[in-house]
Amino acid sequence: MIIRVRTTLKKSVLDPQGSAVAKALNSLGYSNVRDVRVGKYLELNVDARDEAEAKAQAKAMCERLLANTVIEDYSFEIVK
Repeated sequence: MIIRVRTTLKKSVLDPQGSAVAKALNSLGYSNVRDVRVGKYLELNVDARDEAEAKAQAKAMCERLLANTVIEDYSFEIVK
């Protein structure tokens, strides 16, 4: 199974990289861009008995390593 994980900084955390991207896009003429949040995308290919096991592993991996839950939010999806 494939686990697709996305992390972004929490809304309450300043995102200087996102601000730089937004400013650069504005300078290129994309004046309708108001805010950018930069994050990470990870794709993990795992062996799991079923979707429930894959979800449990994904949550544990995010909580323990893949996301800094103090400053980041995460979401994941399981693809068979």
